[in-house]
Amino acid sequence: MNITINQQATELRDGATVADALAQLAPRPPFAVAINTVFVPKARYAEQALNDGDRLEVISPVTGG
Repeated sequence: MNITINQQATELRDGATVADALAQLAPRPPFAVAINTVFVPKARYAEQALNDGDRLEVISPVTGG
């Protein structure tokens, strides 16, 4: 299946989850995840299935002032 991760086209196996996508991306914590602009709690990464065409955003916090 084809999804978009942080505006980059990415191919994953059918039935892939958020955890699978994160394993491929390997982001540095801390970060938050949204699918199609909907926040996904960390506890659901392993069970949250992705669908062809989904837009996954992995967002790191910004600090400063």
